[in-house]
Amino acid sequence: MDADDPPTRIPLADEAATQRLGRVLESHLRAGDVVLLEGDIGAGKTCLARALIQEGLAVLEDVPSPTFTLVQTYAVRHGELWHCDLYRLTDPDELFELGLDSAMETAICLIEWPDRMGDARPKNALTIKLSTDGAGRSAELIGPEAWQTRCREIAAGMRAVDV
Repeated sequence: MDADDPPTRIPLADEAATQRLGRVLESHLRAGDVVLLEGDIGAGKTCLARALIQEGLAVLEDVPSPTFTLVQTYAVRHGELWHCDLYRLTDPDELFELGLDSAMETAICLIEWPDRMGDARPKNALTIKLSTDGAGRSAELIGPEAWQTRCREIAAGMRAVDV
């Protein structure tokens, strides 16, 4: 989104709403899309990722957090999906050892803790900032112009589910 465009803010009343966001988001992703999940520990990054992955798999399957493996890959209906948790990454050069640079061109990539990417953070990615405050949780969708229409569609999809 342009600097003048405000982020798309989606209130998340509870864990179920975070899971709904993952399911709605899944239908808007395609190969080569990168989604950066930001937020403090416990903000809902893995919850959102799990729901998205389960929707893409179209089966209820355990989706482990890749905290210790750094990457889990899945064959989903829109192609290959990489779920990355970079919390334990110590140097951005390790991204190349993982093959993440190539995956970001050909697969759907969900990346938790993208601040660990340094200069390798892709400019064309959608960033979802998950936060909690006194009013509950929320997600802010921030991305370049190419994401604007999809962000509006995702927000509309969330409102349609809430009705």
